[in-house]
This record gives sequence, C-alpha cells and structure tokens, in this order.
Amino acid sequence: MTDAGNDTSVQPLPRAPAPTPGAACGNCGTRLLGPHCHACGQPVTGLVRHFSSLVGDFLDSVFDLDSRTPRTLWPLFARPGHLSLEYFAGRRVRYVSPVRLFFFLAIVTFFVAQLLLSFGDGVIIETDTPQADAVSQAMTVDEVRARRDAAMQEARDARSGKQPAVGPDPALVALEVAIEKAAGDRIAALRQAERAGTPPPPPPAGDDSPTMSFNGRPWDPVHNRLEARWLPGFANDWLNAQAGRAQRNIARVRDEPDLLKDAALGAAPTALMLLLPVFALMLKLAYLFKHRLYMEHLIIALHSHAFLCLALLLVLVVAALERWLAPQPGPAHTAFLVVEGALWTWMPLYLLLMQKRIYGQGWVATLLKFSVLGISYSVLLSFAAAFVAIAGLVGV
Repeated sequence: MTDAGNDTSVQPLPRAPAPTPGAACGNCGTRLLGPHCHACGQPVTGLVRHFSSLVGDFLDSVFDLDSRTPRTLWPLFARPGHLSLEYFAGRRVRYVSPVRLFFFLAIVTFFVAQLLLSFGDGVIIETDTPQADAVSQAMTVDEVRARRDAAMQEARDARSGKQPAVGPDPALVALEVAIEKAAGDRIAALRQAERAGTPPPPPPAGDDSPTMSFNGRPWDPVHNRLEARWLPGFANDWLNAQAGRAQRNIARVRDEPDLLKDAALGAAPTALMLLLPVFALMLKLAYLFKHRLYMEHLIIALHSHAFLCLALLLVLVVAALERWLAPQPGPAHTAFLVVEGALWTWMPLYLLLMQKRIYGQGWVATLLKFSVLGISYSVLLSFAAAFVAIAGLVGV
C-alpha cells in the first residue's frame, strides 16, 4: 500500500453530502423532512453544485421547461381544448402552467419574428416624390384634382402591370399615400387663401424633411397641435410630445425600415397580454349562462393565445426554411407553401373546435358565437396593432 504521507497527488474537493433523513437545517437547526426546511423555508441545496443543475432550476423556475414541455406542446398544437379541460379536471402538475406557457411562447415567437422578418430594400417609405411635387405645384383646386387623378392612375397602371412597375407593391402604396397627402395639403392651402380673399399661395419649396398631418395641415406644436377636448391639458401635452418624437423618427424609419418593425414586434407581447383579460371577458359575456368563473375563461384565453403564438412560430420557421432550401418554384417550394397554408387554415379551425369542445354547445350556437367573438376581437387586434405601430414609431 502507498504511504499516505508520501502521496502528493491532487485530491478533488469533497462534495457536500446529500442531506439524510433526520438531518438538521443548516440555518435554524430544525429537523429536515424534505427539500426545504418547514420552519424557516431555506432549501437544502444551495449554489455549490453542478452548473447544469442550476441551469435546469432556472428554466424550471422561469418557464417550467422540463419533462412537462413535450407533454404540453403537442396537445396544445394538435388537441383543441385538451389542456384547458385537463386543468379544470385538476390534472395540472403534468403540464406547463398556462401563464408561463403563454409568456414563453409569446416572447420566443416575436423574438424569432424580429430575426426572420425584414423589410430590407423592398419597402420604400417616401415622403416626397416627383408625382407628389407635381400635385403641389398646381395653382387651382381643379388643377390639383386633375394632376392627382393622373398621378394616381399611373400608380394603378403600374400596380396592375399595364406599365413597368417602378417598385414592389409597398412602394406603390407609399406613392399613392404621398400623392393623396400632397393633394389634400394643397387644396386646404388654396381654399384657405380663397376664404381670406388673398392670392393663391406659391407652391411649397422642396423639402425632404418628413412631416405628419392633422386636420389636413402639417403638425406643428404651436399652430396645429394634436388636441383632444375630452383629455386634460397635461395629457394633450404628452400626446404632442410623442407626436414630435414620432416626426423626428420618421426620417430614421425611412432610411432603416426595420427599426419600426423591431420596435413594433418587441411591443407586441405586451399588447397581447393586455388584450387577454379583455378576450376572457368577451368569453364570459358570450357564455354567461354557463355559470363559469371568469378565471376559467381566462385559462381558456391563455391556452388559445399560446396556441396562436405556437402556430405563428411554426409558420415563421417554415417560411424561413422555404427561403433557404427552396426559394425557386418547384416541388419542394410547393410543399412548403402547402404546409404554410395548412398552418394558417388550422388556426381558426382549432379555435372553433376548442370552443365547441370546452363549452359543449351545438354547432349553430358555437358558429354564431365564434363569428361574433372573432370579428369583435379582430377589431380590437387591429386597434392594438395600430397602437403598437405608433408606439414603435415613437420609441425607435
């Protein structure tokens, strides 16, 4: 045997022994009965352990990501209403909780959307165009209208392919908006001069600086403020401060359209979280005589929104694979398009089946309520999307 006194090999540090039944808490000395002290709450395991176990604890604490994840994602996607019914039946510990499931999927989905979606060079945000300049040079209202109609017809011809298009559809849309804005501003200026009995104002000098318009005139913090009479003064001051920030940011967005996209997608999860209680209230009103608690409807809303985020995430991934693996027309390209179409079709069908399965009404009543809820919530989503876009323009 080797003499222990002469052994110079490096010995590993001793691992902290696992607590044995009947061991005492290191903090208060109470006998331990489980992984936490029932007297002071201190956990038995601390930070002095393998890093992999710390990562696992973090994912489990924040996102509930462990063996429950595959048991949750598949029924969430393929079995409408299953998770909500399981939750109501008391079988909850085997699945990721509804709040964490929605939170995690919303964050991941819109983060992936920021990475995969790009306006790139395909979107042209114009605030000044030759067509709009020609409209602004008119000296009478009739001349403004004639030039506007001619310029709009050119844009429509380009859109329909009668003439070589000057750019993709988003650029043509921006062109039409610029023409309409120039015509409205010029007509307002000519009519104001006519009412005042003064000569027509000279055409505006060329200016590349972008502007926003309210009441047919460019926004101005002094002479043409954004005012809402039903709001207090400080609220109107805040709105005009945000309008000023948005106007300064238009130039940045014109040069880098992805700034607006990233800001809007970054705010989208928050907007969805704010809409969740509203959707749950809509379900409560639609099924008032089912005598379900509001929190039950909220659980259903969480699961339905989590499904939409998961389906949208799959659409984004399939579209990215299509651009990467099969960008040109062919069998593979067609297969990707079929998968994308199936995912988009599955979204409303899933929600309809979920509503039918959970609430258990007949098909006629379910279809009627599903249609009313869908239309109403789509309107709310459109307002939320507009708000998110404006907030993104202010915050870029």
